Amino acid sequence: MSKSIGKVAGLALAALLVAGPVWAQKKTLAVVVKGLDNPFFTVLGDGCAKWNRENANSEYTCLYTGPASSADEAGEVQIVEDLINKGAAAIAISPSNAPAMANMLKAKKPKMPIMTIDADLSSADRALRKTYLGTNNYDMGVLMAKHLKQHKPKGGSVCLQLGNVAADNINARAAGFRDTISGKKGSDRLKGEGGWSEIAGCPVFTNDQIDLANQQMADVFTKNPKLDAFILIGGWAQFGPQAYAQVTDQVKAKLQSKELVVIAGDTLPPQLAALKAGRSHAQIGQRPFEMGYRAPTVMIDLINGKKVADPLFTGLDECVATNLDKCPAK
Repeated sequence: MSKSIGKVAGLALAALLVAGPVWAQKKTLAVVVKGLDNPFFTVLGDGCAKWNRENANSEYTCLYTGPASSADEAGEVQIVEDLINKGAAAIAISPSNAPAMANMLKAKKPKMPIMTIDADLSSADRALRKTYLGTNNYDMGVLMAKHLKQHKPKGGSVCLQLGNVAADNINARAAGFRDTISGKKGSDRLKGEGGWSEIAGCPVFTNDQIDLANQQMADVFTKNPKLDAFILIGGWAQFGPQAYAQVTDQVKAKLQSKELVVIAGDTLPPQLAALKAGRSHAQIGQRPFEMGYRAPTVMIDLINGKKVADPLFTGLDECVATNLDKCPAK
């Protein structure tokens, strides 16, 4: 094991190695996420666990793992490398840093099937994996723009909150949003196209940290009292419901009047509670449980040489105040 492994990654790997008897008895289908501290991935892991319960007699087991912290990009790469070295039957990866993960895969040349889940490798590196299972992230950004345009058809000022700089899924959502809101393909920053401009200091990058996401929102609201829209490309701030409530309290009147519109990604229970309380205007939901539940079956098909479509999209849900009773919390 590399001496460069951080303490956090080491703990995750230690937990993995403790499960030696299970590893020895069954072939491992590993699902490696960006960080175990992210509630979105907890739901994805629940899908993996359900597959295990329903396939208790299978020769395979689904192993849900990742670094303890979503900020530990190097730790995630190291976990995947160790899984390759240990001989996992197949690996599904949600790469936090797509180029870094690709560089490791190029160096290791793994013999087992590799797929991506939730987040993909960069387009130039996709030959390194067999398929992608998860959200059509570009379309997710399109839907965010659609809902913003419904509330603010004349345009205005906007701030985008993104995750890790090198996360392909987040960047694809931002592209879908910018292309749709501007009516112009390939905009890397809005400068009046479609009536929309990104304010100075934005986008902001959370590095998937909940506390940082809420602090960024508070800072943006304080410095930009005339802001028209804030777009959480991922749900980070809302994963800390108490902090998010405090942040949105400072602009509650603007949210109620729709002077300020908030559109966010994901539909976990605390996020739908925020929508119900008027702390956002739309939530574009992914289906993490489905991702985790389907991943083992896809990996087994890849192991057996079956033809698997690429990509495998899991769908999106559009949740607003008027359809909350029918909106899935997942």
